[in-house]
Amino acid sequence: MKNIILPFRFGIAISGSLIGYFLFLSLFNLHIKPAFSIFNAIIVGFGIFEAIRFYKYEQGENFTYSKGFTTGVITGSVSTIIFTIFFLLYTTEINKEFVAQLVDFMSGGKTIHVGLVVVVVAIMGLATTLVITLTCMQYFKNSWNLPKNQK
Repeated sequence: MKNIILPFRFGIAISGSLIGYFLFLSLFNLHIKPAFSIFNAIIVGFGIFEAIRFYKYEQGENFTYSKGFTTGVITGSVSTIIFTIFFLLYTTEINKEFVAQLVDFMSGGKTIHVGLVVVVVAIMGLATTLVITLTCMQYFKNSWNLPKNQK
């Protein structure tokens, strides 16, 4: 039970940070500019890195690549699900013109359904999760190149 709580805790913290960052950008109407979403990857990356680091610290010698990878994927998936739900609520209840503003900024006024934008947000979040988890695990994995007495 304790092993599954850690990714959920970090996932909730990541999603809270993403939501806060999104709302901060919306104060200045910068949330429609996709270039600012690069910082989302930094937030997610830091959260996944810390979740894996904390998990490795807890496990000690019992830490394995697959368990660390699972921790990172669950952490990122939880944050993606929570942020996607927030994004869906934001685009349908809080700021119904957001998708139109975003699409107008990016493509010059074409019509796109809100559901498609929400699916894209979810896919981008999951893709970011996988890439960052694989990247972080390169740092945390045990090297096979060192003799056992040098690890």
